[in-house]
Amino acid sequence: MQNLPLVVLAGTVSTYWFWVGAMVVRMRRKTRRDVGLVPQQPFERMLWLFYVPMVAAWIVVPWATLEGSRAVPELPAFAVREPAYVALRWIAAIVAVIALLATIKVWGQMGSRWRMDVSVEGNAELIVDGFFARVRHPIYALSILLMLCSLVIVPTSPMLVIAVVHFVLNNVKARNEERHLLRSHGEVYARYLARTGRFVPRWLSPAR
Repeated sequence: MQNLPLVVLAGTVSTYWFWVGAMVVRMRRKTRRDVGLVPQQPFERMLWLFYVPMVAAWIVVPWATLEGSRAVPELPAFAVREPAYVALRWIAAIVAVIALLATIKVWGQMGSRWRMDVSVEGNAELIVDGFFARVRHPIYALSILLMLCSLVIVPTSPMLVIAVVHFVLNNVKARNEERHLLRSHGEVYARYLARTGRFVPRWLSPAR
């Protein structure tokens, strides 16, 4: 039972990225177009050199920790013995599943407009309703939430490094997308920026 939150996390993270891979295949078959598996922007291709290993480590570390691999540190004693922290790990496991389900909903809202990179071919259609009404990057926000759950459930140095790299890359990627969309859509996107938060809702500014 003490490892069940870790089992849930490992399965959730693996499902998340399996779903991404499945969407890449499905979108390419359905739309017959590139979906950004290899980014169009040179800057994003550089980010991919860090992003891909980070994703691989994020998938592997929970499973390796669960299996007791010598390649990763064991869970600290407090994580499996301290009642308050054990409860926190259970909460994190539940939140991780919710984050996955919410992300699937966001992907569904994006439909055929979903892609993994910034499209430099023409003006990308703006999505400003639903999950995007108050948060500009709900997928990144939910991914960060899932990563925080990962760190709570696996409080080890490798997962901390993965979490830091993940946050930095998502922040850099989000800012890059915002610059591109601001150039593409001008004042319309500038107003959207003013009334939304990057990862956290800006409640004091009404969504319109």
